[in-house]
Amino acid sequence: VHCLFSRTRLEGCGTLLILDQNESGLRLFRSFDWNDGLFDVTWSENNEHILVTCSGDGSLQLWDTAKAAGPLQVYKEHTQEVYSVDWSQTRGEQLVVSGSWDQTVKLWDPTVGKSLCTFRGHESVIYSTIWSPHIPGCFASASGDQTLRIWDVKSTGVRIVVPAHQAEILSCDWCKYNENLLVTGAVDCSLRGWDLRNIRQPVFELLGHTYAIRRVKFSPFHASVLASCSYDFTVRFWNFSKPDPLLETVEHHTEFTCGLDLSLQSPTQVADCAWDETIKIYDPVCLTMPA
Repeated sequence: VHCLFSRTRLEGCGTLLILDQNESGLRLFRSFDWNDGLFDVTWSENNEHILVTCSGDGSLQLWDTAKAAGPLQVYKEHTQEVYSVDWSQTRGEQLVVSGSWDQTVKLWDPTVGKSLCTFRGHESVIYSTIWSPHIPGCFASASGDQTLRIWDVKSTGVRIVVPAHQAEILSCDWCKYNENLLVTGAVDCSLRGWDLRNIRQPVFELLGHTYAIRRVKFSPFHASVLASCSYDFTVRFWNFSKPDPLLETVEHHTEFTCGLDLSLQSPTQVADCAWDETIKIYDPVCLTMPA
């Protein structure tokens, strides 16, 4: 059974939906309510039933999908909306990082009731916090201050500051095949790739979206393939190694597309969601064809 998630915001309240996928489609497995909008969700890397969400009231919530009631724990330290949460992917550490509109990033051990440390340096709201899949204790953050920043939990100061766009950066992600490569997506409608060994210029720029890019994700299966979703209602698939990098544009939503992920089990499966209150799970043509 593949469990998938969604979050919605209705009349100021949030809902976490756990969906089962099988041959006949999607089935609602569990539903949890929270008293404010839920902005992001991340699965535990060591327990298939545990996940963490973050919300507009400044809190993080720990849920167990095997239990009908919840949450198991609430972590309330951020003073404004928490827009991003991510569970570490490297072995030997079970840490969660959260990014907030209070301009701070906080590090959490879910077994401890309070944050381990707070990272300061961004000069505007933080939209995205993503762990490196390669380097233990290393994560990236993207902010309305137009920078991408790289942090190390061993030293609470920032390691690298990348002035990545001349616009708010809403999303970032690490390449799964290159520990030095990240991508940013911004309000300027562009995606830019950054090699951390030389940050003076982007190593690629992808143009085509017509409104702000809300989320970007590298493929777990293809080293140079990524996907992005935008307030232009589209999801676009790219191969930045090709002269004509745009592989496909998917237009199946009637409102802003705001969530996007690529399956870790299937090389072709994608899930996205939008303000039209629908979740789409599909296999884009460009991922079903040989590269």
